[in-house]
Amino acid sequence: MPLIEVKTLIKADVQTCFDLSRNIDFHTQSLKHSNEKAIAGKMSGLIELGEWVTWEARHFGIKQQLTSKITEFESPNYFTDEMVSGAFKSFKHEHIFQQKEGNTVMIDKFYFQSPFGLFGKLANVLFLKRYMTNLLNTRNTFLKEKAEELSEIQ
Repeated sequence: MPLIEVKTLIKADVQTCFDLSRNIDFHTQSLKHSNEKAIAGKMSGLIELGEWVTWEARHFGIKQQLTSKITEFESPNYFTDEMVSGAFKSFKHEHIFQQKEGNTVMIDKFYFQSPFGLFGKLANVLFLKRYMTNLLNTRNTFLKEKAEELSEIQ
């Protein structure tokens, strides 16, 4: 199963980063370019353990839906969301937050399996892993900017 790991250093407290990362409204703002929006389940605010959300977005020119559920949760250090249904064969996204010298290190571990056997593995190598890494980096840059902005206000 391919793994994408992204680390982001944020000049803000861990609770702010944790809450932004699980905020449905913020997630929608951070991925505006794909027209991502919540259409079922938890559709606004902070998602909690056991809750689920169905997202609709346009990726690769195709409108898609994906439902994920929060399966692990330890505030403000860790949560995991896992795909219930969607375009992947499976995915698990671990969100890890570590406080270091007044900053937060945010670590995303995104494990995924593509459908379609050998063709899916080929898609991983050719474009999917790069596409998902770019998507995580886009979201994390947006989160970093917002968390640091909020930290300056406080």
